[in-house]
Amino acid sequence: MKIENHDDTREFWDLTASDWHIQVGLDGDVNRRLNSDPVLWKFAGDINGLTVLDAGCGTGYLSLKLADKGANVTGVDFSPKMIQIALENSKSSGHDISFLVDSCSNLKSIKDNQFDLIVCNYVLMDLPDLKGAISSFYRVLKEKAAAVLIFSHPAFPQGKSTKIGNRNRISYQWDFSYFENKRCTDPPWAHFKNDFIWFHRPLSDYWKIFKSAGFEITDFDEPRLTLTNKGTMIDPEKLNNCQTRPYSVAFKLNKQ
Repeated sequence: MKIENHDDTREFWDLTASDWHIQVGLDGDVNRRLNSDPVLWKFAGDINGLTVLDAGCGTGYLSLKLADKGANVTGVDFSPKMIQIALENSKSSGHDISFLVDSCSNLKSIKDNQFDLIVCNYVLMDLPDLKGAISSFYRVLKEKAAAVLIFSHPAFPQGKSTKIGNRNRISYQWDFSYFENKRCTDPPWAHFKNDFIWFHRPLSDYWKIFKSAGFEITDFDEPRLTLTNKGTMIDPEKLNNCQTRPYSVAFKLNKQ
């Protein structure tokens, strides 16, 4: 899959930025809070005093959380509207976070060997150029530094899921080969107004690209709600979904 021009994906995220801020707010949505954030923090470890890149920061909720934990944070996103909202959120919070309009696929504004940690939270499946992004992550990390990557589970796309009968049964509908690299478009959901553009790749392709960039894969998980991370009360259907659906995968990579 080769995409030469991704101006349309940038335009999509600009158009979606305000709705995205409604979705994640300053604390993350239900899936992030209950499923993937606990794994993200476990993989990241103690970040107090570290230089951290929030790659694909969106409207900045995770950047703020990283700063709350004592990190020196830089957030990048290729959507100017996302960065505008992130700057407004940072200013309101009193944090001094550097936000830059930049593409994860090349990180042109970032010098080599700058960061102790990269976090990339639900971004990789939205990037046309995954190989370029992972190579850029490797370049801007310090030696022996880590990257924590969380992205939508490629084997179980929730946008292609259908409930069957009761809430405990679900099927996933594929209209193309799972092993195909494919640009996809999903219709709007919830309060969103625009179709979602994303890029399907099989899980093995992610793994191979991480390895070919030079990373060592040191941890892996499929986040799900457990009794220990049930932080808030949610409605029964969402609770059941968080306990039974594989929304995402999480990798920890180390620069060798």
